[in-house]
Amino acid sequence: MRTRFSALKVPLAILLAAAWVIPFMLIVINPFKTREEIVANPFSLPTSFGLENFRLAWERMDFLTSLVNSLVITVVAGVLLVVFPSMLAYYLARFDHRTNRLLFGVLVTSMIIPFQALMIPFVSIYGSLDMLNNRWYLVFFYLGFGTALATFLYHGFIRSIPISLEEAAVLDGATRFAVFWRVVFPMLRPITATVLVLNGLWTWNDFLLPSLVLFQSDQTLPLQTFSFYGQYTSDFGLAMAGLLLATTPIIIFYLVMQRQIVSGVSSGAIK
Repeated sequence: MRTRFSALKVPLAILLAAAWVIPFMLIVINPFKTREEIVANPFSLPTSFGLENFRLAWERMDFLTSLVNSLVITVVAGVLLVVFPSMLAYYLARFDHRTNRLLFGVLVTSMIIPFQALMIPFVSIYGSLDMLNNRWYLVFFYLGFGTALATFLYHGFIRSIPISLEEAAVLDGATRFAVFWRVVFPMLRPITATVLVLNGLWTWNDFLLPSLVLFQSDQTLPLQTFSFYGQYTSDFGLAMAGLLLATTPIIIFYLVMQRQIVSGVSSGAIK
């Protein structure tokens, strides 16, 4: 039985790799082709590597403005999802009483609730409060929806830090606030990198929440790429060029930080 399973490992690995690589390959090669070439054979290599799709996509997406909007939202939300969840996790981990355990349980439980179940009341309530169509409100919503996961990751890592280090700082006259930022937080660098990358990927690529909030102004890159898909026809060359332009910055960021994801999650889990 074990030998039979071992023989299937390589074919299964190839199938899984193909399922991930083929869609990305189509996005990479098709923007350089004309519409006729894409319709004729989307899997073929372009006969001539043209850049017209990228030029038109850049103009129609208002790329620089959308890039700035995406950067501002991603960076500000990422910083807030480090500052507030890390402090909350420290409080929950170091002051272990019944109320804090209940609060932590509520945070963990909230992660299983799908956003789709909250969409209608979300739009109804915040629309009535005139808290839509602004990127700063969108950052506030990301903070609300992302706090649970970030707190959960920080909580496990903080509990692995020896409390004796904090006690020594308190004896030296440091306040709890100073202990956290000067002693504890610098030791959270691996999990902080993990939180930054995970939330960066989420906020940069998210389409659903911005589509509910930013329906008139401050459009992000994922929202602008949707403009290439019409009700009756789609320009796949422009669409794939727009997707490639929109995903390149976050792919570079992920490649730079990917080691931190593994080390941060594994350190927090093992310790």
